[in-house]
Amino acid sequence: MLRPESPVAARPGPTAADPGPAEVDVAVVGGGASGTLTSIHLMASRAHALRVAAYDASGGLGQGLAYSTTDRRHLLNVRSRHMSAFPDIPGDLVEWAERTGRLSDAQAFLPRRDYAVYLQETLDRLRDERFSFRGAQVVDVAPGPDGFELSTADGARTRARAVVLALGNQRPAPLATATGPLPEARWHLGDPWDLDRLTALPADATVVLVGTGLTAVDAAISLLEDAPDRRVVMVSRHGLLPEAHIEQQSTAWLSPVPSGPVTADALAGLLREQIAAAARQGVDWRPVVDGLRAPTQGLWQRLPLEERERFLATYVRDWEVRRHRMAPDVAARLASYREDGRLLVVGGGLAAVTDHGTRCEVELPGLPDALFADAVVNCTGPMTDVSRSADPLVRSLVQRGVLTPDPLRLGVAATPTGEVLDVSGQVVPGLFVVGPALKGVLWESTAVPEIRGQAAALAQRLPELVRAVV
Repeated sequence: MLRPESPVAARPGPTAADPGPAEVDVAVVGGGASGTLTSIHLMASRAHALRVAAYDASGGLGQGLAYSTTDRRHLLNVRSRHMSAFPDIPGDLVEWAERTGRLSDAQAFLPRRDYAVYLQETLDRLRDERFSFRGAQVVDVAPGPDGFELSTADGARTRARAVVLALGNQRPAPLATATGPLPEARWHLGDPWDLDRLTALPADATVVLVGTGLTAVDAAISLLEDAPDRRVVMVSRHGLLPEAHIEQQSTAWLSPVPSGPVTADALAGLLREQIAAAARQGVDWRPVVDGLRAPTQGLWQRLPLEERERFLATYVRDWEVRRHRMAPDVAARLASYREDGRLLVVGGGLAAVTDHGTRCEVELPGLPDALFADAVVNCTGPMTDVSRSADPLVRSLVQRGVLTPDPLRLGVAATPTGEVLDVSGQVVPGLFVVGPALKGVLWESTAVPEIRGQAAALAQRLPELVRAVV
């Protein structure tokens, strides 16, 4: 593989006005981490002459929902040494951070906005005349006899022999209570990443964040750090915050991978047993969880559908809060807010919300009394059911039967290697998916270490696959 610092002629940055070529070999739809990593690995190989076009409506690459934040206090929840764009060059991000004057500690948690810059600059160093970018929204991908025709919102059309759908994370599903959806009101913030609206709330505002995951954690930091009179209530059904990373331990823990049939209960029991065994040897539970990361995809694929359903119904949140942890600095900030009485975390979910114009009254089963809030923010996390997506491309593909939800509606139906399956369960030749949309198939498919592996493997296969299409 070509290292990112290899001498590649610099290219001018892409512009939204660039109409791009009328025909390409590979179209990468989506410019977040999944799409940018796919483009990086396609450009890193000099063994092919594939013409690659990347598309993103934002006009830029490398961001998506995860890395578009402008708040430097929003940190990666994975250490730098695990976030290289290249599986076989683990120190690439750390070396980039040192070259660019950023925090170059391999154990550090960089600001997420810095990671977006890293992805952009890595692609810029590698791309050549084979690569083009269009800052336009793809609204349709129509299969044809020799590939696909892509249509963008501005009316442009491009033919591609293969298409990689890097859909990233979808916007959260609309908030609702037992009485129906929340109204479109001034106090209702449906986009938790709209920092301008968040930080424009009154300096003494009371804000309800619906959700207690990493999105809600970021929103709480943006709301509370610079406004000491604000108060935040985080609410979810379970009322659990993500656990925190601790100082890196040198001890690794490898759990035995069971052979034969597996069940959700058996895997939960294995985790409990291994945590207990580690504790007896003075080892924290975190190395146990991290040690199970590599076999997770294989174990998930071995679970029958009913056992996957049982996992989601019984064990998913306990696993997720341990698997997707907060950076230590982030956890310390939240602890200080709670100690100061400015942050309250409750379970029980959202019972009712009454509109009072500029404010609202919120009833939470986890609190004895209703509270008046200046804002209710939807931090429930990405919607995964593609049949409910508001994205015009996804809607078009679902209506055509080219794209369909996986049985658990965690993403799209596909093979483990990313070939899209249509509504009849048949592979759509030349159509691939990478990233979070493969969660239902692989479970472990939302973090950079897994996504970069998918991108690298697909980039190696695409030259031969494209030749097979024509």
